[in-house]
Amino acid sequence: MLKVKSNLSVMKDVFEHITRNKNILYKLLVCFLTLHFSLFTFHSHAQGDAAARYEIDAKRIGVSPVDKDALPRSREFLRLDSTYYVGWMYEGMYKWDRSADYFGYRNAIPPLRKAFLLIQKDFGNMFSNLFEPVNLTQPNFARYQDMKSITEALRECYDNIEMPDSVMWVANSYDKFKFRIDEIGVNTIKAWTFHRNRFFTSAKYPFLKNSVEENEKMALAYCYKDFARINYYEPMIQMFGPAVSNNLRMSTYHYLALLHCYMKNYDSSEYYYQKLIQGGRVSWNNYGGMQSEIGNFANAQEYFQRDQNKYFLPGMLREPYYYVPELYVYAGRTQDAINMAQNAITQSRSTPGFGWYNIGLARAYLYDGQLDSCEEALTKAANFKELHIGTTLTQNQYDFTINLLKVQLDDKKIDQEKFLNRGWWHSATSLLNLTKYKADKMMAEYVVINQLIFMPPEERARTVYDLFCGEATTNFDEAWYLLRDFSPSYFTKKYQNYQQTDKRSNIQRYFKLFEARFKMQSGKESEGRQELEDMDATLLVDTANEKLFIGRLYEALAQAYDDNGDKDKLAEYRSRLFAEYPQLIPFSGLTMPVRLNTSGQDDAVTRAVISDLKDCNIKWVDDAGPYALNAFVIFSKKTDRYEALINVTMPTGKIIKQRILFKKAEGVGGEIGLRLFGKGGALVYDPPQPK
Repeated sequence: MLKVKSNLSVMKDVFEHITRNKNILYKLLVCFLTLHFSLFTFHSHAQGDAAARYEIDAKRIGVSPVDKDALPRSREFLRLDSTYYVGWMYEGMYKWDRSADYFGYRNAIPPLRKAFLLIQKDFGNMFSNLFEPVNLTQPNFARYQDMKSITEALRECYDNIEMPDSVMWVANSYDKFKFRIDEIGVNTIKAWTFHRNRFFTSAKYPFLKNSVEENEKMALAYCYKDFARINYYEPMIQMFGPAVSNNLRMSTYHYLALLHCYMKNYDSSEYYYQKLIQGGRVSWNNYGGMQSEIGNFANAQEYFQRDQNKYFLPGMLREPYYYVPELYVYAGRTQDAINMAQNAITQSRSTPGFGWYNIGLARAYLYDGQLDSCEEALTKAANFKELHIGTTLTQNQYDFTINLLKVQLDDKKIDQEKFLNRGWWHSATSLLNLTKYKADKMMAEYVVINQLIFMPPEERARTVYDLFCGEATTNFDEAWYLLRDFSPSYFTKKYQNYQQTDKRSNIQRYFKLFEARFKMQSGKESEGRQELEDMDATLLVDTANEKLFIGRLYEALAQAYDDNGDKDKLAEYRSRLFAEYPQLIPFSGLTMPVRLNTSGQDDAVTRAVISDLKDCNIKWVDDAGPYALNAFVIFSKKTDRYEALINVTMPTGKIIKQRILFKKAEGVGGEIGLRLFGKGGALVYDPPQPK
């Protein structure tokens, strides 16, 4: 693009031409044209009434573009001069600041885009030379701050409504000015945009490459390009202070840490996280995600919680409130997971993040055995139009997670129906329910399998098969529910290979567990059972934070010995499962021996409750024995309500205490049966209404 000469330079050239020409008429004509050209170029640069613009600049003093008075001011400014960027900026910034959903951000784009184009048109030449002479920087710095604010707001709007091609256009438009101090981080914006959209190709967004690997390489390349830019301009910006270059590098370290973690270069990721820690700029939330990925679950909880109460921008997903409940589920702390997710939902009040927190709540309910509450939370998440602000999480992951949890929910509904009615095959109601649940599960599996198939192979491997990934939104146990109905022989080999190639020592046991369970699925029961036994004999595990893993190991062993008839081994592993994660038992197909002791109020209602309780798939025994449970249920009646106090003990010392209030016997016996195994629920029991 040709650079237009300044008015002074043009006039000088014309004057020199006049002095060389002898024709006075020609001189007069040239003088007239010179004056006309000078006036034209001045007005074309000003693009409006100079007096109106002076008035606008005076009136905006003391009124921020995000103040409550900014919108009426924007209308006034546009009436004065609609070709001046300030009025559009005030309208756009006002709308952007108050946006909390898709429509809000979409409505903020037109005025911001208009302001973005106008400020470049009027002040582009000045921006191109802004940081060269210091005496040019100071008087124009406020204009530069406007440019920066408009750019950041417009980029965020496009990013929040999933328009990455427009994000790249904004970044490229800003980048053409080659600011020596790049405060918005043009190259890291591009790196983030490539990484966040890595699973798409150029067919969808032309700026992308055609594989996840290529897109990740481009993201890394932009980070390294940012280092080169910082190094190039460093001698020229020393006048602004020695910390400027270091602060710019910190932003690049942040993205390099994320990218290397995704690419499983954990040493490199740790290197950049340590740089960020030393510089006081680390995101503990992201560092917690990396610690979770490599199996340091106690550290992951600690680091996530450091950012738990950190200030996040309004309407921004607070990732600790999604990932910490998941870690609590691993640790068997399902009630803590429920409480944390509920608090996040209360605080978010239907702003972005509300959907993710409901997914986290659904997972916590699911592992606590509260299937009705799980379904309600999943329905809320599915019906919510989520925006994925300030995170690499995407709509595809959001939908995939909901559907995968639905598969597990429908599977557990089937198991719960069989638990609540041991003679289910003789019950028309149970058979009807089971038919419905199986149909629902097939539909959910069809949806999630199609989503899995259309994932790029690299992304599928990274976020599902690897079992733990900082960018994943599902956990290892949910991966089992998805993969177990595929080819067991294929996945047996896959998880054998992982044990040879994956560097994460703390995740090796999860690969071994999957390999053994897939072997049992493929008919190699004795081989798979022996591998599970060997794991148990040599198990080194974080017993406080990996209870779900331990529970699944003991569940698999108990099921294996239930099939081969070894009653002693069955009893041993069944009781171990109860000690680690009792909520899994009603959905495992295992029949737990329980000695039932009832006392207190004795009438038709309590007798009906006890009768229904005894219909549960529990082995009721007279002698507790070394591995059986002792269950005490004490009934009382106060006015029109009954109270049941539940106390469960076992020889290992595990104790479960519950209290439940009810008016009618309907459903209470089955609810008590589930609560014997640690299921949570409301104090006042209301039977679920048929749908």
